[in-house]
Amino acid sequence: MALTLIVLLPLLTALLCCLSPFRRATWVITVIDGCAVLALVIIVCREVLSVRELAGGHGWFVVDGLGALVLLVVSFVCTLAAVFAGGYMRHLDGHADRLWWFYANYNLLFFALVAAVALAQPILVWVAVELITLFAVLLVGFERTPRALEATWKYAVLTIMGAPISLLGFFCLFWAYHSIGGAAPVTETWESLRAVAPLMPPDKVKLAFLLVLVGFGAKSGLVPMHTWLPDAHSQAPSPVCAVLSGVKTTVPLYVVLRFLSLLLASPQIHIGHWMVVFGLLSVGVAAFLLLQVSDYKRMFAYSTVEHMGIILTAAGMGTLAADSGAVWQLLNHSITKSLCFYVAGAILFALGTREIKSVRGLLRTSPFAGAALILCALAITGAPPFPIFLSEFSILSAGVHAGRYATVAVLAVLIAVAFIAIMLQVNRMVFGKPEHPTAPVALPASCRFAIVAGVLPLLLLGIYVPAPLQSLLKLAALQLGGR
Repeated sequence: MALTLIVLLPLLTALLCCLSPFRRATWVITVIDGCAVLALVIIVCREVLSVRELAGGHGWFVVDGLGALVLLVVSFVCTLAAVFAGGYMRHLDGHADRLWWFYANYNLLFFALVAAVALAQPILVWVAVELITLFAVLLVGFERTPRALEATWKYAVLTIMGAPISLLGFFCLFWAYHSIGGAAPVTETWESLRAVAPLMPPDKVKLAFLLVLVGFGAKSGLVPMHTWLPDAHSQAPSPVCAVLSGVKTTVPLYVVLRFLSLLLASPQIHIGHWMVVFGLLSVGVAAFLLLQVSDYKRMFAYSTVEHMGIILTAAGMGTLAADSGAVWQLLNHSITKSLCFYVAGAILFALGTREIKSVRGLLRTSPFAGAALILCALAITGAPPFPIFLSEFSILSAGVHAGRYATVAVLAVLIAVAFIAIMLQVNRMVFGKPEHPTAPVALPASCRFAIVAGVLPLLLLGIYVPAPLQSLLKLAALQLGGR
């Protein structure tokens, strides 16, 4: 029952937001829905730790350790982003009468995100991922400025182009399944497909994976399909950016990792080195683009490309230790990157500019935003004692133990380049004397609350990981199939 409600509640909330009697309370309804879904997800996570796999909705929904972890991340980020949106969206000029439309689409995006993770049949997962793209497009262009509409068009074209490619990958998977006598692959789940993966023709399974990697890699922002991501993140409202970067890119990558587990279940298939190359390419391109970025929202967007590459590189190593680092990085990226966009939204709200060169002495003009920017920059670049340091260190350590010395060396250098690039940009923004001192606009209470609430898990997970979360991470890593 809980699993069914997790999927249906955001859909019901979107409907309520469209009804005239509820339009004045759309933000409150959205926050209540997010809190309810988060509470239900925590219940589901506890049950998954006991039974390993939980089904609901008469078999329509199935969640295992990896699915439960992604659901936890999605519900946390979407709930906190909704809280941040309360004060932020209310103060956008000229959009007060359209807020009901914003929250209706926001909840539809929330619905698609949780559905993509919870649905049992892979082909329905493809449908849900495409719905994510559709609802995200509507939110990216919400402000209707020329640059926002241009970014929306670019995002729509590049990500929708991946739809037929990924669909062809699913068809290739079903072709491989049919070749071993399977009659109705659309009724199979990820786990049942994984059980028969060693019997499937290796060439067909590899082709299916490569097509899905390209098609969904475009939605995750992997290089060279990443060019939509910085434009969309620089123009979308900041709470939308938090969801796009924190979980919208993560969910398609989650599906890619599901396909990877099918490959790793077959000892005849060896494709991990291509994933490592693909992942390192994303990390490298993002790291050097960070050196010349001029918009701080684009800066965090390129950091997302870097992190998607790190996760893909870790999963490509194909060991249990590397998989543990990959799922740990997935969790840490989502909660940290969403915080980065809350802070970016706070700076934009206070100073009215996205340009890095126009922000100087932030610690003086807006101490709260300045301190938060320093903290989130250190956290997202992997400085100790923040959790991304631990996940990246575990990935590098797993690479050393697996004998992947060249991979570890390249990845470590690229991570260091990204660290230097981001900290150089942030240093210019935070310290020094403002060139044109202006009184910043006071940040709404809901925005401050969201930032403080986003900081707390970073401070906790950097020094202590609760035992249930540790167990969930271990269970999720096992689902990736590393040896």
